[in-house]
Amino acid sequence: MNNTLSVLVCDDDKAIVDALEIYLKQENFHVCKAYTGLQALKVLSDQKIHLVLLDIMMPELDGLATALKIREEHNIPMIILSAKSEDTDKIIGLNFGADDYVTKPFNPLELMARVKSQMRRYTALGSINLKSSILKTGGLELDTEAKELLVDGVMVKLTATEYGIVEFLMKNKGHVFPIEQIYEHVWNEPSFSAVNTVSVHIRRIREKIEINPKEPKYLKVVWGIGYKIDKY
Repeated sequence: MNNTLSVLVCDDDKAIVDALEIYLKQENFHVCKAYTGLQALKVLSDQKIHLVLLDIMMPELDGLATALKIREEHNIPMIILSAKSEDTDKIIGLNFGADDYVTKPFNPLELMARVKSQMRRYTALGSINLKSSILKTGGLELDTEAKELLVDGVMVKLTATEYGIVEFLMKNKGHVFPIEQIYEHVWNEPSFSAVNTVSVHIRRIREKIEINPKEPKYLKVVWGIGYKIDKY
């Protein structure tokens, strides 16, 4: 990994922050530290950050509220760290804009693998392509060089993960992909918890691109099989 890539670690437990700093530095990441949500927002306003590791239970501003604030300005990857392990808690975290959710206590090596996976996807979206490519279907227009999505001519902000899903499905318009295949393609890892994770991101994408997310025109489910973006 490029040692110019910066990770912000935000947790009110100093021991966890210090331990993660050691592991991240071993992977050649630059590490910034914060212990409250407000401190995290200050770091993001002052420095170039490429990924955020964010605890939920923190003073001043909790992790979920902080995640919402971050998503107002940034599309960088966010991984939530939480002692809450129920599926509903994970879904809530993803709905608040997180790209991944890791429960405590966690295996540091697994967390580093997830960090590197998110970084690969994020930095790939920022890479320069030699040839511009525009993908269109109906009112959707995806510029794979600029990494921008227009819906009926209006720019829509996508997170790196949301963009990965849309690009994958638009490159294969009309083709239905199982949830596991979407997860493995976009996340670049085996689909251990694919169903809830992909479903939450699909719902967030629909809210951004569909006039009526409950009756989608573009991003459709084929029950028992998977998802597709229709051809128009």
